[in-house]
Amino acid sequence: MDVLGDYSGFVNPRVEQFWSSIVDSYSPQRIEFVGTLLVQLVTFWLPSIGYLLLDTIAPSFSHRHKIQPAPKQPTRRDIARCFIVVSQNQVLSSILHLSLISMTSRMGSKSSYRVDASLPSLFEFIRDFVISLLLREALFYYSHRLLHAPYFYVRIHKKHHKFTAPIALAAQFAHPIEQIFANALPISLPPQLLGSHVLTFWVFLGYELFMTATVHSGYDFFNNKAKMHDLHHEKFNLNYGSIGLLDWIHGTNKLGKRHSE
Repeated sequence: MDVLGDYSGFVNPRVEQFWSSIVDSYSPQRIEFVGTLLVQLVTFWLPSIGYLLLDTIAPSFSHRHKIQPAPKQPTRRDIARCFIVVSQNQVLSSILHLSLISMTSRMGSKSSYRVDASLPSLFEFIRDFVISLLLREALFYYSHRLLHAPYFYVRIHKKHHKFTAPIALAAQFAHPIEQIFANALPISLPPQLLGSHVLTFWVFLGYELFMTATVHSGYDFFNNKAKMHDLHHEKFNLNYGSIGLLDWIHGTNKLGKRHSE
């Protein structure tokens, strides 16, 4: 049997039955919207709050792994403001998601992604995940780098860089335009273009949200990923991308002459 052809032996039959029952019980639109909200809660909000609580629940561990010193850390007022802005951006993203679902429904499509009782094959899942990862890198790198052009930086992106010592929630502390075109679309658009299964989209979304929370956390986890992005918040003109591929290609993985901020 081709192990890439299906999930036989990889997924418990009860999981398949549970998913099938969900598809039979709810509309594709409701499954897509509610499921996406749950993924955002579990993979972005909960980890972000967990990182914020490390100082309180594990102070010695937090001290060992925190990248930047205490004088640079945001104040409680900064954190409260961040929570409000990120919540507003979450509402904005949800409204846009509902609008997209409504539009696709009027055009005759039941969902932005494929929602059916069958699970995607392992081959399809890996293929769509990897392609989405590469497309997201391109969309995010070039939109992010454009936001560092002086005209857009002053008017849009400077808000995100208020946190020179970032916290996890600050991953979405952004101007609404940045939230849409640099944060939301680079993640949601690739699986849409590929016609991916909604479960593939949720795994990809969860991975990206958890990683963006982690690299903004201010802690040196996951092979220095957070250190790389911390350096971006401090120096501004390097490490624009997500996985580092385009930074390597364009030479922006090294500190260059600062020219805009």
